[in-house]
Amino acid sequence: MKLSVFASLVVVPSSVFGLLDQKIKAKGKVYLGSALDPNTFNDGAVRPVAISGDFGAFTPENSGKWDTTEPARGVFNFTNLDALVNFATSNGKIVRGHTLVWHQQLPAWVQAIRDSNTLTQVIQNHIATEVGRYRGRIFAWDVVNEIFNDNGTFRTSVFFNLLGENFVDIAFRAARAADPNAKLYINDFNLDGPGPKIDALIALVGRLKSRGVPIDGIGSQSHLILGQVGGVAGQLPRLAATGLQVALTELDIRIQSPVTTQKLQQQQNDFNTVARACISVPNCVGITVWGISDKNSFVDSTFPGFTAPLLFDRNLQRKPAYNGVDAAFS
Repeated sequence: MKLSVFASLVVVPSSVFGLLDQKIKAKGKVYLGSALDPNTFNDGAVRPVAISGDFGAFTPENSGKWDTTEPARGVFNFTNLDALVNFATSNGKIVRGHTLVWHQQLPAWVQAIRDSNTLTQVIQNHIATEVGRYRGRIFAWDVVNEIFNDNGTFRTSVFFNLLGENFVDIAFRAARAADPNAKLYINDFNLDGPGPKIDALIALVGRLKSRGVPIDGIGSQSHLILGQVGGVAGQLPRLAATGLQVALTELDIRIQSPVTTQKLQQQQNDFNTVARACISVPNCVGITVWGISDKNSFVDSTFPGFTAPLLFDRNLQRKPAYNGVDAAFS
């Protein structure tokens, strides 16, 4: 007991690198994490950075999604997700599960369902199987993902079309039954500024709580643009005011090409601003950056003309952005 108490009081000098996760824990948070999958951690250059003290949690970038885990009804494939969970736990990291119900990367057989009872059973079985497989091994799950349009209406999907808002209740209840101790999150993007989308999500959380739906947290993805991060500090407390945990679940700050020294300095300031926003909100339990390095990021292929959104460059070297996060934690 004395040893553990002493360890919790150790002060890490701000000049020590490779300890971002330890530093955020010293601020009372649970983790600094990264998106990861076998295609990245099997890279000999990426692996040592991934298992360093900078990252204490991993989120499967793609290996937990429905098209990968249940490509045909009742036919499950957990090869890559098993590999990610085993890699994380064997290196002393926790795992955030991502994602159980999402309108994208959804197999055609699910999209083709036309009966509400069938869809309910399919959702329940999918969640029971996936979450149940990792019961006690995954810290939190993004149960439903990106269910709102930016105007605050529910996104059109097979789930909403057949079940209405009730699909959210079904998913969360199934996840709680499969793992009573995992934290259950609703996750979405563009929650970084005021508007109808964040209003709708907060209102939904209120309705879920009134119905006794077991929801524990809100994930704000935070795919941000250089110089446009000022809204985070204002909106994160609004999410936290629901009484739930909050987390920045997919953080990156993309730069419009070409990358310059000035833009990298702005990115350092922006990462510092966002990290401090989480530190300042007691309910904010952690931050996940969406990839280890710029060479692993989805940004280049998803947002043409933008690049370099993460803490490490394509050569796995720390960028000024890393210093911004380090300064926020120190």
